[in-house]
Amino acid sequence: MPSPACSVHVPPPTRTPDVLVVGGGIIGLVTAWRSAQRGLATALVDPEPGGGAAQVAAGMLAAVTELHHGEQTLLALNLASARRYPRFAAELTECTGRDLGHRRCGTLAVALDADDRAHLRELHALQQSAGLESEWLSGRECRRLEPMLAPGVRGGLRVDGDHQIDPRRLARALVIACERAGVAFHRVWAERLTVAGDRATGVVTADGTALTAGQTVLAGGSFSGRLAGVPEEVRPPVRPVKGQVLRLTMPRAHGPLLHRTVRAVVRGGHLYLVPRENGELVVGATSEELGWDTTVTAGGVYELLRDAHELVPGITELPLTETRAGLRPGSPDNAPLLGPTGLPGLLLATGHHRNGVLLTPVTGDALGHALVTGELPDEARPFTPRRFDAAPVLTERSA
Repeated sequence: MPSPACSVHVPPPTRTPDVLVVGGGIIGLVTAWRSAQRGLATALVDPEPGGGAAQVAAGMLAAVTELHHGEQTLLALNLASARRYPRFAAELTECTGRDLGHRRCGTLAVALDADDRAHLRELHALQQSAGLESEWLSGRECRRLEPMLAPGVRGGLRVDGDHQIDPRRLARALVIACERAGVAFHRVWAERLTVAGDRATGVVTADGTALTAGQTVLAGGSFSGRLAGVPEEVRPPVRPVKGQVLRLTMPRAHGPLLHRTVRAVVRGGHLYLVPRENGELVVGATSEELGWDTTVTAGGVYELLRDAHELVPGITELPLTETRAGLRPGSPDNAPLLGPTGLPGLLLATGHHRNGVLLTPVTGDALGHALVTGELPDEARPFTPRRFDAAPVLTERSA
């Protein structure tokens, strides 16, 4: 039986949905779940709910180590979502009975040369100026925490407040939670937004079905800007940013290769290694502006393994179990587009770039609030889609 956290709201079969969510990745799913929990009759259109970028993402909940210069406003949203994660994960697990792989393991960001060390020192100063908790460690102290690190590590930042979650488990749990909350799934592509009387009224699907709803949420990830029928003045300026990721297996007999997430900048490229409790080790990720290409390349795999070997030499002895490439939804300022647009009846939940998994709880809460009240909550207001002018993009079908 579903727990109280997963109370079922099943609308009458003939009722027109209050909300139609276009896109079934983790952002679309959490939006649909929170919408249904608020008593709104909710439907979701996607040929494969739970697919998309969540199948590739590493699942770092790294609000502190993700801080970049010029992104202090985004930091506030990241921190707000990170604070909600333990309760969010517990609620979702109670609702579905699924373990999400949520771990409070912390992050160690390390430097391999003098330039990287200087960069980390600057990041540490930025973190301190923002009131964040991080500790500077010498190279020896880094290796004491993680003995498999290369001898050449020059120093690092220990951030115990960063966590991780398994995005694949998260996506599966959100599908179950949506089903139990009465969300109606339409497993087909959305082809075109329908607009009548200067208001969004739903979509037409690939099989020609017209789905109508009181409000439509466009949550198609990197494909959000390609849905036909969206007026140019409200079309989201979202682009795909390709990321290649590897998965290896750590032998359990000898204990884990790493105990916490390890991050570094190697040859100017950002690298992370995320160890899971089940023995999986996620290594990523490239960042490539190549349109909608999701090809795994020999060069991408080579660069990730080369840089990971330089950081943790023992990694090349591990079995390589999977190679994947996915598309992050990038926006002009690397921050999400949340809430109502200039077109009545159309809301956005897209553009999360590298922070989609981290921002899942706060996005669900913000969109749930906006769908009921018509306004974003305070923490999400800086991320209204109206901060951008329309940007021309190709109009092809959405994910």
